[in-house]
Amino acid sequence: MKSPDPLDPQPLNSRPTAFEQQVSQKSKRKVQARQEGDRSIWAGLGLFGMVGWSVMIPTLLGIALGIWIDKRFPSPYSWTLMLLFVGVVLGCWNAWYWIQKEQK
Repeated sequence: MKSPDPLDPQPLNSRPTAFEQQVSQKSKRKVQARQEGDRSIWAGLGLFGMVGWSVMIPTLLGIALGIWIDKRFPSPYSWTLMLLFVGVVLGCWNAWYWIQKEQK
């Protein structure tokens, strides 16, 4: 049986390790980014605007619905504050979704 040569680039186990897979994926992303080139400032501002709108719309809808509920059905709890929180959470999730989609 032949002993493994430490200078041999081909390991005995030909299956790549997790680290090798991670390095391979990162290098592929770098090559793809170089091929696509730089994005314009307008593309960056568009993404910035999309994130802003995707957080603002659910927040404002939550506030509006909360005010409506508070005026129609008085209670010791503030529906406006609760739905504001729900709107911000939904908006942040929505913004995260758009950013993840843009990165791919």
